[in-house]
Amino acid sequence: MNLARILINHASFNPHRIAVVVGEQRLSFSDFNQRVNRLANAMLERGIKQGDKIACVTQNCLEMLDLYWATAKIGAVAVPLSPLLNGIALKGLLNHSDSVLALLSPEAAEGLQQSGPHNPNLAATNRIVVGGSLDDHQTYNQFVSGASSAEPPLCDVASSAPLMIVYSSGTTGEPKGIVLSHYARSMYCTLYASAWRMTPESISLHTGSLVFNGAFMTLLPSFFLGSKYVLHEAFDPEEILNTIEREKVTHMVMVPSQILALLDCPSFHPTRLASLEALISLGATLHLSHKQRLLSVLGERFYEMYGLAEGFMTILDKTAAGSKLASVGTPPPFFEMRIVDAAGDDVPPNTIGEIVGRGPIMMEGYYRRPDLTSKAMMDGWLHSGDVGYVDEEGFLYLSDRKKDMIKSGGVSVYPRDIEEVIVRHPAIQEAAVFGIPHEKWGETPIAAVVLNPDHATRAPIEELKIWINQNVGAKFQRIADLVVFEDFPRNAAGKTLKRSIQEIYLNNPVRPT
Repeated sequence: MNLARILINHASFNPHRIAVVVGEQRLSFSDFNQRVNRLANAMLERGIKQGDKIACVTQNCLEMLDLYWATAKIGAVAVPLSPLLNGIALKGLLNHSDSVLALLSPEAAEGLQQSGPHNPNLAATNRIVVGGSLDDHQTYNQFVSGASSAEPPLCDVASSAPLMIVYSSGTTGEPKGIVLSHYARSMYCTLYASAWRMTPESISLHTGSLVFNGAFMTLLPSFFLGSKYVLHEAFDPEEILNTIEREKVTHMVMVPSQILALLDCPSFHPTRLASLEALISLGATLHLSHKQRLLSVLGERFYEMYGLAEGFMTILDKTAAGSKLASVGTPPPFFEMRIVDAAGDDVPPNTIGEIVGRGPIMMEGYYRRPDLTSKAMMDGWLHSGDVGYVDEEGFLYLSDRKKDMIKSGGVSVYPRDIEEVIVRHPAIQEAAVFGIPHEKWGETPIAAVVLNPDHATRAPIEELKIWINQNVGAKFQRIADLVVFEDFPRNAAGKTLKRSIQEIYLNNPVRPT
């Protein structure tokens, strides 16, 4: 079994159908497949073999798509890494993943060069620069120059063979490389195509980072169906609206911060989304007030997905969004979910516990970390570390991450509950609540906010804090301090880095009493 058979099939039977659009480049399946073959053959000539790890550290580009499919064809393993990593952090992940070749942006290559001694497995000659040049480095065009565009020998692999290692986007703890097999990724093709009601005539647009696992929710179904996949090199709300209108885009995945930026774009109007059949929110919680705003614009075209790259998901389908808007939906077919207490026993509906699940997209494990794998996967069930409950109809409602829960005076305080209140204020666009140590209560909640542009210069901060504390449901949910950010620190996927916000706050000498 090899996922690359999908691309080979369309190049053979739908050769002239448009596969990929990146900027001014519009490539048929035949043209794109020949690009992939050149890279695959170039890697084989360089001595890359089945099971070798190939890293990619660039902004969105056509070469990244080349790499995903070329590694599959030769049985190598793609390792997408965030282009936001500094040289030392990047070096660490390249070492951890055992990468033997890397496609690097000029900035990543330079940062790596300045980070000290070379990686033991990654020779300097195997650092290929994409989208520019750097002294003593081969460029991508030089690397593939002269390589054949003919099909390389297809590497037959077991269904459980690794296709990709995706590093978790968390900001704490040791690196966790999620190993995803050819089989798991093939399930992305079929399950998500079905969930989003995609067809061969669908047109997907992706504007977030291709490093982000959420990108594969439409990328793989698009290639599986032989439909058009449009990729933006960077997130730009105005260009998104232009592209939707020009290409008649039908499907998009976005994280909440991107959705808000799109809705707040000065030229936004619902009519500009006329062709859109599905806008899927994923990667982080979309607060209820934001969901209501989005639903008023889209109607029955809004989906929300809750899931872990490790292998579990629920989907709030567009037909259920109107009646179950506060939930994140239900497990799709072939998935199972339980809510368990600290002892691992199931709890009744409407009782908060840890979300555990299983399904056909489960990871093979964390790369080189059997200890972490055994903690996350117990008796075939993936333990999410997230807390929530199900109602009587089986719809899941999120409470928070276990690690984000605040213990104040012996009471469990869920930051999400406070954030839901905060974002109802018209002056506030986004909120992130976290705990800091407190002598009396153990921990106390702090709120960080990003203001709406119209309120950015004249928001009465003290009044906002009073309003928040008057509107939360309990005394223990009252915030001890409110801080304003121009924008939150985010990872390559656009997800808010709450731990970074907490660290920034704790480094400030002023403390609430």
